[in-house]
Amino acid sequence: MFENFPLFPPQASTIAGEVDLLFFFLIAVSAFFTALIYLMVTIFAVRYRRRSSEEIPRQNLGSLQLEIFWSVVPLVIAMVIFGWSASLYFKMVRVPDNAMDIYVVGRQWMWKFQHPEGNREINELHVPTGRPIRLTMTSEDVIHSLYVPAFRVKLDVLPDRYQSLWFQPTKPGTYHLFCAEYCGTQHSGMVGSVIVMEPRDYEAWLAGDASGGSMAARGEKLFNQLGCVTCHVPDGRGRCPTLVGLFGRPVQLITGEQVTANEAYIRESILRPNAKIVSAFQPIMPTYQGQVSEESILQLIAYVKSLAPAPGQTVGTEGNMPGGAVSPGSTGPAPGTAPAAPSQNRSNQ
Repeated sequence: MFENFPLFPPQASTIAGEVDLLFFFLIAVSAFFTALIYLMVTIFAVRYRRRSSEEIPRQNLGSLQLEIFWSVVPLVIAMVIFGWSASLYFKMVRVPDNAMDIYVVGRQWMWKFQHPEGNREINELHVPTGRPIRLTMTSEDVIHSLYVPAFRVKLDVLPDRYQSLWFQPTKPGTYHLFCAEYCGTQHSGMVGSVIVMEPRDYEAWLAGDASGGSMAARGEKLFNQLGCVTCHVPDGRGRCPTLVGLFGRPVQLITGEQVTANEAYIRESILRPNAKIVSAFQPIMPTYQGQVSEESILQLIAYVKSLAPAPGQTVGTEGNMPGGAVSPGSTGPAPGTAPAAPSQNRSNQ
């Protein structure tokens, strides 16, 4: 609708049109009441101006109907704006279940993107049309803000935590990507492009650009290099909880709390392993703060996500496989299974 008007970027996502509609509604309401106020001020200034020094104006003690009118009308308008905005907000923050994951690391002064298949990009992001895309984002230094005007999406990218943003592109093309939060002397140069492709072209690009394996494969290699495999054994009989089937499940802590093993939990466990200690395990895991980059952490998370249980296996709330793992509150191994390793030699992560 406004693509030929230079003040407005193209509408290139499923949410863009709805955002614009709300924006123009707010502009129209504001313009209407601004014009109305100026008109009434002018009318009153002319009509009720003082005509002589002897004139005594007629006293008006108020009008209940008028008071109700100018209280109810703004209330109705405000509630319409609130309801409309809230509905749109929830639509923008609720990520569809079938969203494709892409991982983003912001740093002074560039954007780094990783696809699950292993493709890595700097200041360019290739995505297909017709499919929801979820960006899981973090910063290596200061606060940044990822902003794609054509998609009408923007979200702060914070250090030491993950933020998620999603969009669904609708039109192939190349669209601007900006950092919308002042982040240092070269903030204005922290720009990039989102390249939207037809699904077939995207698959061809994905197959032709992958090198070094998928993110999960890189994460597995790093998992072995760091020695994690010596404690996090698949059968749950090691000094640490098994990671098989861990992602997305509840984890029982020694404090009695339960947390969900999501991206933030795994990241915290790598960098600050004593922050949340798993029930029945001792805090013997070392920290990897300063030893792994944010990109490497995302690769390790991708590897943990890929560790699904084999058919017929079950996973406990603490992430341990049955057959020797000590469940929270239990006093020994399950009947018919080998004894588990002593709890004093088991780590928290």
